[in-house]
Amino acid sequence: QVQLVESGGGSVQAGASLRLSCAASGYTYDYRSNCMGWFRQAPGKEREGVAAISPGGSTYLADSVKGRFTISRDNSQNTLYLQMNHLKPEDTAMYYCAAKRFPCVPMVQSEYGNWGQGTQVTVES
Repeated sequence: QVQLVESGGGSVQAGASLRLSCAASGYTYDYRSNCMGWFRQAPGKEREGVAAISPGGSTYLADSVKGRFTISRDNSQNTLYLQMNHLKPEDTAMYYCAAKRFPCVPMVQSEYGNWGQGTQVTVES
């Protein structure tokens, strides 16, 4: 069965950087055909889309993270990344990676069929 395992979260000061990883396993088809996304959920708030990347490498970023976050993927390692720079307290949330087969609908959560358990990011002011 498909497993997505996030790692790299932690507690940091505002302005710091973190890189999240999402390792995928159990695919019976080519991982490269997946659209991948990062979502986050802060306490008391709904889960929201942060970033997404298509099989071809096209990226999508939420306005709140543009210029600070970068999404990338290493298909040889079945791994998705989220590089987060200049972190702000409002970035504090549980971060989840998710996958769906092509075609991509970047930030629509209901389209993603596979989800990880999440990794916590806490940014202190």
